[in-house]
Amino acid sequence: MPQFRISHVAEVLGVSDDTVRRWVTSGRLHADLDGSGRQVIDGEQVAAVASEQLHVEHGHVSARNRLTGIVTEVQVDGLMAQVEIAAGRFRLVSLMSREAAEELGLAVGALATAVVKATSVLVETPAEVVS
Repeated sequence: MPQFRISHVAEVLGVSDDTVRRWVTSGRLHADLDGSGRQVIDGEQVAAVASEQLHVEHGHVSARNRLTGIVTEVQVDGLMAQVEIAAGRFRLVSLMSREAAEELGLAVGALATAVVKATSVLVETPAEVVS
């Protein structure tokens, strides 16, 4: 069963280390000590909290992967636009028509949500996992 240090849990859940520590103190998460005396949290607990935090908007879009962030760059060239969004620590890039970018008012500093629907998703595991 994988276990994660508090800093890794915070990174995965998109919260601060202090928030994870408060969750441990309040009993929302249970931490054990590893062989080095560091607090670690069971991967299944992290998955359960991540599932609780999922926010799926129900509407007329079938895609469930929605990442809200800030537009950091818009490059327009002829009929096309390339829009970059910073959503937490993730960088998303979308290619769209110039007309669509203008209609959406996409400019640096604008709030935007990237809706992702993919037929192929690659999955990798990190090199460093506390076990």
